[in-house]
Amino acid sequence: MHTIQFKTNIKCGGCIAAVTPYLNKISDKWSVDIDNPDKILSIETEEAVSPKEVIEVLDTAGYKAEKI
Repeated sequence: MHTIQFKTNIKCGGCIAAVTPYLNKISDKWSVDIDNPDKILSIETEEAVSPKEVIEVLDTAGYKAEKI
């Protein structure tokens, strides 16, 4: 199992709903800690996923991410 984390601008439940179809294409095991000031996105995958791929998917959804 591979886990990667990103600092994001996903701020609320509405934002999470907006990115869900995009992130579900990468993995169905992800979460966003909107209580953390950095809005941490954690993604678990079976296969290693390129951080660039996640950043591009979120960009397509209209959100920003930075690997941490």
